[in-house]
Amino acid sequence: MDDFDPLDTELQQAQRDAEAKRQELANKQEVADFKWLMADPRGRRIVWRQLAAAGVFQSSFDPTAMNMAFNEGRRSEGLRLLAQIHAQCPDLYVTMMKEQSK
Repeated sequence: MDDFDPLDTELQQAQRDAEAKRQELANKQEVADFKWLMADPRGRRIVWRQLAAAGVFQSSFDPTAMNMAFNEGRRSEGLRLLAQIHAQCPDLYVTMMKEQSK
């Protein structure tokens, strides 16, 4: 059994600091991975297909409530991806759009 001492605030702070550092490194790695993906035309094609499949560029309306809820959930994930593009590599979004219009 752990010898957890709820009064040991220094240990608790050290654990929080270590977790924050791990999370920061994970976030940096995710950003680097995404920029790597978007830097290549093949990666941009994959991302474009994901955006299109998510229905980002079309209405999610459906007369059936359950279908519309499903469409909105899928679209929400696509909008999250689109926001990631705009936050991390907005110039490559323009490049991706130009490549898709050819």
